[in-house]
Amino acid sequence: MTLFETPERRIEGGDKVTGAARYAADITRPGMLHAAFVASPHAHARVVRVETSEALAIDGVRAVITGADVRGALFGRVLQDWPVLCWDTVRFIGDRVAAVAAETPEIAAEAARSISVEYEELPAILRLEDALLPEAPILHADAAGYRMLYGRRGALPHPNVQGWLRREHGDPAAGFAASARIFEHVFDVPRVHQGYLEPRASLVWMDGDEMHVVTTNKSPFAFRDQLAATTGVGRDHLVIHASYIGGDFGGKGLSVEENALFFLARLTGRPVRSVMRYADDLQATNTRHAARLRMRTGVSADGRILAHESHVVFDGGAYAAGKPVPFLQPADAPQTLAGYHVPSAIIECVTVYTNTVPAGHDRAPGQPQNAFAAESHIDLIARELGIDPLAFRTLNAIHAGEPDVEGDRWTTSRMPEVLATLRRESRWGQAQPPGRGRGLAIGCRFVGTGKTTLKLRLETDGSVVILHGVPDQGAGQETVFQRIAARELDVPIERIRVLRGTTAERAIDPGIGASRVTPVQGSAVLDAARKLKALLASGAPAPIEVEGTADHEARVYGSYGYVVEVEVDAETGAVRVLDVVLAADVGTVINPVALQGQLQGGFVFGLGQTLMEELVVEDGRVITTNLGDYKIPTIADIPPIRIHLITDDPGPGPFGAKSVGELANPAIGPAIANAICDAIGVRVFSLPLTAEKVLIDSA
Repeated sequence: MTLFETPERRIEGGDKVTGAARYAADITRPGMLHAAFVASPHAHARVVRVETSEALAIDGVRAVITGADVRGALFGRVLQDWPVLCWDTVRFIGDRVAAVAAETPEIAAEAARSISVEYEELPAILRLEDALLPEAPILHADAAGYRMLYGRRGALPHPNVQGWLRREHGDPAAGFAASARIFEHVFDVPRVHQGYLEPRASLVWMDGDEMHVVTTNKSPFAFRDQLAATTGVGRDHLVIHASYIGGDFGGKGLSVEENALFFLARLTGRPVRSVMRYADDLQATNTRHAARLRMRTGVSADGRILAHESHVVFDGGAYAAGKPVPFLQPADAPQTLAGYHVPSAIIECVTVYTNTVPAGHDRAPGQPQNAFAAESHIDLIARELGIDPLAFRTLNAIHAGEPDVEGDRWTTSRMPEVLATLRRESRWGQAQPPGRGRGLAIGCRFVGTGKTTLKLRLETDGSVVILHGVPDQGAGQETVFQRIAARELDVPIERIRVLRGTTAERAIDPGIGASRVTPVQGSAVLDAARKLKALLASGAPAPIEVEGTADHEARVYGSYGYVVEVEVDAETGAVRVLDVVLAADVGTVINPVALQGQLQGGFVFGLGQTLMEELVVEDGRVITTNLGDYKIPTIADIPPIRIHLITDDPGPGPFGAKSVGELANPAIGPAIANAICDAIGVRVFSLPLTAEKVLIDSA
């Protein structure tokens, strides 16, 4: 049995199960103060007056700052449009206008409650469909002055647009003209939360001319640059400490409180800490975008896709600060008909400002919305044409050299093998009893790209140390690094140690996210190990330190697909998932236990956002503010899942690995929706697929 076939022993496992691992909320400093915030109760209002004298008179309060004290300070990952504290306008319920630093959390909370704010309410945009109306209020009149950290915003079709893009390839007009049938459908997807269990926490303190920040942010080097732009302090004077992160799923890339803590720490000269409640995370930051998606597709008489058109409107909430891509959309917004040969297409995506909780990134950003719409749309087409849904997908699956929905030609494709595997393993075509049905959905995910550097050091005792700056959010990346180095150096895995440092100690790293850790940071480990081997072969003695680098930009895709079996109760509309088959194109498997965990976890993540999860907003206010109201799956909700791996198509990662972190969750929604339709003939056009919707649509 080779190293890559043996089960893992997680490097950090012992610390986590014994409680020795220190998360952001566990870290303290001598003389530490505690922060509390004053938030707007209005969705859109002008800040007339903020009265802080009563708060400042409370014993134990050491500082109070308002928007007027930090006027002009905005933060964001690319577009800096979110005020650290609002000085003239609040744009959602939860927007902050003041911050307090006090000796205890209780005193800070009391002081925050004593601050009086006078508001003048303004007309609000609470629905995405209202944002682009001619009479809609303009939410960011000063948007032209917002800082872009990189990229260019470009011209926008409406003042309430955060980001807009249009892609076209082939000749869509000719494709639609040649089509025997044209199909059009509209779908809606709600806001959802990432569901991590650790709320945001942060600690900021000064040490000489350096400002130190403990954060739950998963991209410390990028956050250092963002904080430098927000505060005007050179990044060489900012040190970001990435502690253990208690879950991410795409949601921990944006830092909110740290920006205000910077100003409080600088004002008081003392460390200041903030620990949020779970309700704060649910109400105030970085949800997945709600969306309305219109799909239009033309097909030939024998069922081949000839042309496709999609129009997607994402609800970006009050600020675009949570989005890390310069076109200010969910990163995979254009992938509306993923995994198919599409000879011609027009894709238009727009993200709009509304007076609601800001949206950002969530696991496979943009793909669950697109997959639900596109794979439901494809199923509707197949059934209307009288073609078996799996046969229809097989007919239109992308092959090497063909263009996808964005016009990119794939160099390789394992989508046909994915579909063949699903047919073989799922009992597809076998008769089902009444009330039961099967549903199919496919998808793809690009292998992570980016640049990174790290170091490898051979000690005089023969041990090898990997020195890196990648935060730990629970996925086990340090164990992957250890296995890659041990395999390449052909040494026992116990001789490989892995150390994580601050931004002052390690080379620049893009952080966790975008399915990049194994292919990018893992490739840097492999590069360093090969350099070390070469030096040893030339006779160099220990200690030796080498730098490993990786730079992956070319897009390579991994394909996957689901077949699910469901049972629908005709009297209640309740849906129960009975069986799941997942076929996944993963390339070389480096860590079999972690890979299975990522795929199974991705399924559970997608299952929750399919059947039960919705961040409900009424009159601009989030009302699902705890996990009793915002429901996520438990072990009792999880059906058997049979995973079949396709490993014969090497990817760009170390030893031919691809990515799996965001591969499995997007297509669950449409697979279950399609299974419900197969079971009882009911088509639900919006998520989540609740019993109420099934009953209403079947009436």
